Amino acid sequence: MSSAGISSVHAFTDSLKGLLDRSRQVKPDGGIEPALVSASFSGDVENIAKKINLGRSVNTQDHYAALETACRNIFYNLLASTSIQDKSFGQIWNLLDLVTILSDVQLCEPGLVFWLVEELLDSQTIDGCKVVFDYLDSRRERLIAKHFKQKQLIILRACNELLRRLSRAEDTVFCGRVFIFMFQSFPLGDRSSVNLRGEYHTENVTVFDKAPPPKEVAESEGAMEVDQEHSAIKQQEDSTEEPSTAPQVQGDTSSSQPVEGVTKSVKFDAQADKPKGAESESEPDPETLYPLFWSLQDTFSQPIRLFDSQIFSSFKSGLDLTLRKFKAVQQHQQSRSGTSNLPSPSPSQSLKRKRSNLENDPQQPQKRPRLDPDQQQQQHRLATSFNPRYLTSRDLFSLELSDPTFRRHILVQALILIDFLLSLTPRAKRKLEDKKASNKSVLYGYTLADDDIKWVTATRSEIATYLQQGQEGKFYYRMVDTVLSRDKNWVHWKAVGCPLISQSPIPPASILESQKGAAKACAPRRIRPTPLGSLDLSFLSNTGDEGQAQGLEALKRPERYALPKVEDYKAPIMEDEFDIERAKTEEEKEAAGTAKASKMWRALRLASKNRMNMFDKIEDGKDLGALFDPPQPPPPLAKMAEIDSNTDQKGDEMEAKGGQEEAEGKEVMKEDVNGVKDLGMEEIMPTAVEAT
Repeated sequence: MSSAGISSVHAFTDSLKGLLDRSRQVKPDGGIEPALVSASFSGDVENIAKKINLGRSVNTQDHYAALETACRNIFYNLLASTSIQDKSFGQIWNLLDLVTILSDVQLCEPGLVFWLVEELLDSQTIDGCKVVFDYLDSRRERLIAKHFKQKQLIILRACNELLRRLSRAEDTVFCGRVFIFMFQSFPLGDRSSVNLRGEYHTENVTVFDKAPPPKEVAESEGAMEVDQEHSAIKQQEDSTEEPSTAPQVQGDTSSSQPVEGVTKSVKFDAQADKPKGAESESEPDPETLYPLFWSLQDTFSQPIRLFDSQIFSSFKSGLDLTLRKFKAVQQHQQSRSGTSNLPSPSPSQSLKRKRSNLENDPQQPQKRPRLDPDQQQQQHRLATSFNPRYLTSRDLFSLELSDPTFRRHILVQALILIDFLLSLTPRAKRKLEDKKASNKSVLYGYTLADDDIKWVTATRSEIATYLQQGQEGKFYYRMVDTVLSRDKNWVHWKAVGCPLISQSPIPPASILESQKGAAKACAPRRIRPTPLGSLDLSFLSNTGDEGQAQGLEALKRPERYALPKVEDYKAPIMEDEFDIERAKTEEEKEAAGTAKASKMWRALRLASKNRMNMFDKIEDGKDLGALFDPPQPPPPLAKMAEIDSNTDQKGDEMEAKGGQEEAEGKEVMKEDVNGVKDLGMEEIMPTAVEAT
């Protein structure tokens, strides 16, 4: 660096030290809070700005480099002379705030503050890094508010380096803080945390004993456990002097020395007291399940291995056996604890002791010391902490199977893999084609067969039913299902090429235009003289030619509501007959005939009320002249009485005349009879006379 550059470094160093001395007056306690702002330095920051602005015509980068060198010199001196637990370490936080102010006004490199934070994290222990993240969490919004593009790579590098130092098992909470800081700092649709190429974490290999243990070693270990347990049980029997039945073991179990030529091997587990053949066929043996169970982890870490049919078939058999074993263990625990779904220790857990407990007294297990509340809380925290790796020892396999949390973890892994398989069905692929997926790295050519689809669907339903059992089972499954559903959305977003999620802000002109449109839409409007879709009612007005009723008066005319007379149809019918005779075409003749028939029918309908006696004079509707004649008025009452008297006289005369004719008939009858007697026909006539 030239002499001019060295002088600039000294000048900037003196200015920064003066600003730090001023900050000590603002924050005498040396803590993280409150954050320093430009107003806290009373215009001293503007002096540095003037120095840089005066030299902009020469070379701005030289002044940036000089200011960065001055900041680093002060930073290294403070870092070497103070501890993060000291009160004077607050000058580091003040320096970082000061660098943030300078970067916001473009007086130094935007990423300088995170360069210093990165070196600060490298220089501190894990506990010290937690304090540094307290500062970062409190300043996150301010640090990323401006020039984030120049800072994002430095943030990503610093956080990833810190995560490599942390233990996922012991520093789980701190790892979560680091991830949350990155998630909140980077935009939601940023590609820095997206696995665009669809790579899998194949480095996380699960190591387990693939070969079964030698038979002799297993038998000797079982004999040693039986000897120790039987000795403790024997001593308790002698002290209480109560008879009991000891387990039947080949050889003498009262001594720790095995009998020569006799092998002692007793297995204390849940099925020890059952006779042969009583064990259900659906529950697999732990020794048989062990290699199949842990081989599932290879498929979980690399799902594309299932594209091989042999691996897929072995995976299906292993997962089916695992589910059957989980159900059997859960049923056994529920039967031991009644209706409770909490895990209960199996007989093998209660009889087996750790060798460390028998070091001092091989006859009696050591009693567990009483723990104070702090130790109990710490033990509970360790028991419920997340362990990123499984313990794959054969001796611990039965204990792990009895842990419901362990079983849940395995089944959640299976659900993740099953969702991956369901994304390979023809229906799911058609959905991606409709969305025009462009990321070929996460699009696989393998398509799941129909039989495999049925198995995957049934297995997912079976796992979902299992996870919903027990205490808070439904809540746990709902949480898992929600996370997996959201993960599907992320997979689809990655398949379509990660389009932008965040949208650009709306320009002010569009906002003003929308406000005007909303005000115009909500403004009161003048009523239209004729609403849309309404009829023209101008005919109701009373204005019109003189002498003619208009409007409502025209509607009140009698011909609109009064029935017409029969005589009113006489002239129209005659006109229709005239039209029929004068018609030149068949259409005109047919139209005139239809009009005449309509009028005749209406005339007959009206005449049916008071002229029914005229209907006999009408010949099939050909001539309605008699119908149109006015009805005859009724005769007067005197004439009606005279007609009645004449009618009575005529009746009397008819009766007298009838009696005279009857007498004359009888005389004729007698003369006939006498004539018959004279003729000698007396035998025939009685019958005729009687008949007459």
